[in-house]
Amino acid sequence: MAGAVSIAEESPNQPAVIALLKAGDAYAASLYPAESNHGSDLDELLQPHVTFLVARLDETVVGTGAFVEKGGYAEMKRVFVADTARGLKLGNKLLQAIEQKVAAKGLTILRLETGIRQPEALGLYRRAGYVEIAPFGDYDPDPLSVFMEKTLEREGAGL
Repeated sequence: MAGAVSIAEESPNQPAVIALLKAGDAYAASLYPAESNHGSDLDELLQPHVTFLVARLDETVVGTGAFVEKGGYAEMKRVFVADTARGLKLGNKLLQAIEQKVAAKGLTILRLETGIRQPEALGLYRRAGYVEIAPFGDYDPDPLSVFMEKTLEREGAGL
């Protein structure tokens, strides 16, 4: 039986979180050339306009996710789940937690960039209602990137 899963806002500046971020970087580097990797580094993740979430299985860090407030929309970053926690639907749980936090800030557009060689991530985002869009923000067109967005319901809307 799986242990207790929790997801909470935490600092990314923790040894176990940094180790997981490095694992995510290594995974991305195994799939894409450096110019097609768009992960945020630790300094970027520590900025006040970034909300960083940590998923834990019992007390062990097993997942991360973040979003950056961009003025009018949020961009999802650094969604990654440790190999040891695959199959627990943590990606979906992180995605839901991020969406709730974005909506709580009054933002209704959540965008992301991911890669074409990550069918699991693409499937997760598509199942959650994300649709493909043109490059946004500072992104240039990249044949290895997929850009997506979802319109969120404003927190409290419809109640």
